[in-house]
Amino acid sequence: MKLDKFKGIIPAFYACYDDLGEISEDRTKDLCNYLYEKGVKGLYVGGSSGECIYQNLEERKATLKYAAEALKGKLTLIAHVGAPSTRESRILAKYAEELGYDALSAIPPIYFKLPENSIYKYWTEIIESTELPFIIYNIPQTTGYNLSINLFKKLIENKKVIGVKNSSMPVMDIERFKAAGGENFIVFNGPDEQYVSGRIIGADSGIGGTYAAMPELFLKAEEFVSSGNFEQAGKIQRDINDIIIALCSLNGHMYSVIKEVLKLRGVNVGSVRGPLEPVHGEDLNKIERIKDLIDSAILKYGR
Repeated sequence: MKLDKFKGIIPAFYACYDDLGEISEDRTKDLCNYLYEKGVKGLYVGGSSGECIYQNLEERKATLKYAAEALKGKLTLIAHVGAPSTRESRILAKYAEELGYDALSAIPPIYFKLPENSIYKYWTEIIESTELPFIIYNIPQTTGYNLSINLFKKLIENKKVIGVKNSSMPVMDIERFKAAGGENFIVFNGPDEQYVSGRIIGADSGIGGTYAAMPELFLKAEEFVSSGNFEQAGKIQRDINDIIIALCSLNGHMYSVIKEVLKLRGVNVGSVRGPLEPVHGEDLNKIERIKDLIDSAILKYGR
């Protein structure tokens, strides 16, 4: 299987709500078109940034449907189908296959602390429910499970498993997964704060939750890494990290801050769903400053 379509900047797609907090078809498609015009490689739909844990099955299916209607055949589309139960995950997986998604992905089981044989069975049942390729999602800081190299090696014996989205913070994990997976296996850098270092140590691509707030900067960072201009790559990563720190500095969840920034950039995708906290009070007046940081960095690097 040719994996080039998975290599590049792939934003983790945000949940798009109307003013009443319901999934919005128009706003979902507006964000799709906005990111397409920015030149990203693909979208990772329905993951953490998509607030999947706080949505029911029909809401998640709606987002998958609207994104496919907007961008099928234009961008690489990866459907995150991890859910509280294996049954729901398989339903989402089959639906994504019907919609024409390019690949599936899923976090490990959440809430209960399960043995690795249960985690292996969960992922394998999702993998075998469709003919689509599969990307493991390792995000221990939210799921409580850190993918072991032994389970990783067991999973990649299945030829449908083409990659891992690694969001653990040690950059060494990326190197270890790449070494075990080999050249015909995609490792996606997950932590946006280490995009450049992740790429240098072995990541082939990136999927990130802040990419859509500043796609121009991540596209430029990828350009610097790909051309071997590591000095500039390091500089732009520092500017990106300054912005990420600012995004996390306000009262309100980071995704609610990002959504307010997007409004100033011309894309209204609503706010966040509880228990995530929206930006409120005096912090709303600080959003313009964060947008200015992004605009200044874009201007500095000429994209």
